[in-house]
Amino acid sequence: MANAVEAVVVFAMPIGAHTIWTAIAFGVALAPACVSAEESFDTEHIFGFMIGTDVGNPGEREFQTQTTGRFGKGGTYRALQQEVEIEVVPLPNFRIEVGGTATLHDITGVPDIDDRRQFNFQGASLDLRYRLLDRERAPFGLTVAAELHGDRIDETSGAKGRMYGSEFTLAFDRELVPNFVIGALNLIYQPEWARFEVAGLSEKSSTIGAAFGGLVRVRPNFLLGGEMRYFRQYEGIGLGEFSGQALFVGPTAYFQLSEKSRLTLSWSMQAWGRPAGSGGNLDLVNFERHQARLVFGVNF
Repeated sequence: MANAVEAVVVFAMPIGAHTIWTAIAFGVALAPACVSAEESFDTEHIFGFMIGTDVGNPGEREFQTQTTGRFGKGGTYRALQQEVEIEVVPLPNFRIEVGGTATLHDITGVPDIDDRRQFNFQGASLDLRYRLLDRERAPFGLTVAAELHGDRIDETSGAKGRMYGSEFTLAFDRELVPNFVIGALNLIYQPEWARFEVAGLSEKSSTIGAAFGGLVRVRPNFLLGGEMRYFRQYEGIGLGEFSGQALFVGPTAYFQLSEKSRLTLSWSMQAWGRPAGSGGNLDLVNFERHQARLVFGVNF
């Protein structure tokens, strides 16, 4: 599955963001004008890098694999992350997810990162989500999410150490055209702590971001759209000294494979960025040039 993600990214790299959004707009124009009123959105898994406000129904259980690829930081940089997750919904509006992650790094000639080629177990995570507003009964959906993770491998450099972090997300979504177009907004805060084995170096950082995504129902079991994400990174967990910023854009596709299985594909390109103290148009110090994600899930 990791090879599939890398193949998608390699194929997509020559395509500009303008071409991608033009293709999406063309697909929207050709989409059917009306959809059966019985079709409704379940936004729990339809986005790639973002989250929707749906959390599933009480008693639901799901198995999910998530493959994330990050490519391009100068020199040769490839980082693949494979996560296996179990999701349960023990109570109305509340979802719990536990997961384990393995990583593959292939790094050569990247400034400030040691060359390495390795595969390791990275760490474990816990994701908690609670839906505060159901968009079927309110003007919009609202969910608060907290993901906690502990790692023994740094996801960017592949260096060994002890890493602890979290991601807090406030998610909103709303059907812009009932049963046809769905839009979502995520507000994100990510504090991170790291202590590396080499020389005992310690780092603290924090990232804030905002993301917007939209999907159109092209067919009853096929959604197509895109996501746009903006991030600012700082030193220290309290948004201290500014380190850099980046804007990612790219397409997302969701396939309902069967009544119990699904597939999400998403790719993002850094369209603009700037590290602190630089006049460049990309930030390849704090972020990657390309990111891709493939998610497969099944209910059991």
